[in-house]
Parts: sequence; structure tokens; C-alpha cells
Amino acid sequence: MSSSGDLRVVLEDLVFPEGPRWRDGHLYFSDIHAGKVICVTPTGSAALVCEVPGLPSGLGWDPQDRLLIASTTTKALVRLEHDGTLTTVADLSGLCRWTINDMVVDGAGRAYIGDVGFELGRDDFRPGQVVLVQPDGTSSVVDDDMRFPNGSMVTPDGRTLLVGESFGGRLTAFDIQADGSLANKRVWAQLPQGAVPDGSCLDAEGAVWTASPTTREVLRVAEGGEVLARVSTGDQGAYACMLGGNDRRTLFVCTAKTHDPKMTGELRSGRIEAVEVDVPGAGWP
Repeated sequence: MSSSGDLRVVLEDLVFPEGPRWRDGHLYFSDIHAGKVICVTPTGSAALVCEVPGLPSGLGWDPQDRLLIASTTTKALVRLEHDGTLTTVADLSGLCRWTINDMVVDGAGRAYIGDVGFELGRDDFRPGQVVLVQPDGTSSVVDDDMRFPNGSMVTPDGRTLLVGESFGGRLTAFDIQADGSLANKRVWAQLPQGAVPDGSCLDAEGAVWTASPTTREVLRVAEGGEVLARVSTGDQGAYACMLGGNDRRTLFVCTAKTHDPKMTGELRSGRIEAVEVDVPGAGWP
């Protein structure tokens, strides 16, 4: 078991970091409420990748090595071209019940995006959805009964999609069909009472690291629900995590005091923190 003493601060003074992804020696992440995608080295050297007017969240790359970004408020999947311009791949406003959030892009370039379903803090609960965007931009709803989808992952063999259901306190699995559609929906792991799955990643032993903002920790969970390890984030909420570094044994964690957009800009409490772990990352993201 790990403790808060193991974490080190890689980068701070962020607004609200989310959606971390490891690529080419850098951790990419969305500073959502700042409207920016940023990349940072393990030693804390940061650079702006792009600004996204619709507020960025989930990230991934297509087979042409172009960055795909889930633009939350515009409900669109956008692409950062090699010349630095942003292009809309798919307008999802006609499919979504509310804003989009986290996303995973698989090895074929298919994007699985969570539509949260309702406005948190204002609306009554409504089920969310998983939306599939094919590489050509064709879009469809592949599951319409999710309890706030979050933290999506694809296993190394490309055959299973895992999605955290924040309002269900569980990780849910689907079989990925040849055309990208989903089948055989099932509970992969129920988290301990009070824990809420947010941004997550897979490791090479088939376990999931998932950030839980409510319990201020990151949990390593096995299929079936056994908690294998915990990393406390102290007085910071844990909102997402990613295994990276040269050997993918560095667990990067996005933390902040709050996710409330009315407070995040003033507080600037967002951080990228990190700790070394034994088992390397695997699969997507």
C-alpha cells in the first residue's frame, strides 16, 4: 500500500487538470477550466499544446499521430492538425443529452466518448451515454444507460472497453465488436463504499488504477473489486491518473481542491503529482 508521502509535485498552479495521457516522453493533459491542453516532462518542464474554446477534456491520438480532443461545451470531437489548427471531426450535439467528458481512443483510431447526461449540481440525475466516433467522423450511441460515464480504457488486445460509472461507484466492461459497437455489458468491479471512479488507466497485470475525488485517493483495483493498493492525495481531490514515464511505471495523478468551475480559477490548486509503482501501464489510454 502506498501513502500520500510517496507523491511528489511535478507541476502546480493549474486551474483544473484532467484527462492525462502519456506520449513521446511527455504527459499531456487538459487544464479544462483554463481551456488549454498542456504537456509536461517528468521533471516539470511544461509547454502549451493548444487552446480549445469549448473547454478540453478527454484526449487521444489517431493513427496519423494527430491529437484528438473532446470539446466539452461544444459537444464536439476536434483534432489538432500538424499545422496547429483545430478541425472538427464530429459534431455530437445531436446525439448528446448534456456535455461530453472523458474519452479513450483505441488502436484503430475509434473514439469512445462519455456523454454525462445531465448538468451536475443543477439537474436531476439522467443516464448518460457512450458515443462512438469512427475515424471518418461517423458517430453513434453505443450505450445509453450509464451512470455518469468517466475514465474510459481499452485493454491491450483491443477487445474490451472499461468505463467508470461515477454515480454507480463501479467500473463497467463491454466487449468491443469488429465494427466498434459494444456487447456483453457487465460490472467489472464495484468500488468500496464512498469511492467514485474518475479518470483511470490499466496496467500490465490487468488491474485498473482509478482516481476517486470523494475519498481523495487513487485505488488499484482488480477485476471483481479487490483493492490491491491505495495512494492518498491528502487534502487534494484525485480526478484522474495515468501510467507513464520511460518504463510506464510512473503513476501521474491530476489533483485539485475542487472541481467547481466557480472556484477553480481563483484557487489555482490544480497539480500534476507522481509516484513510482511496480507494474507498468498497458492498453489505452
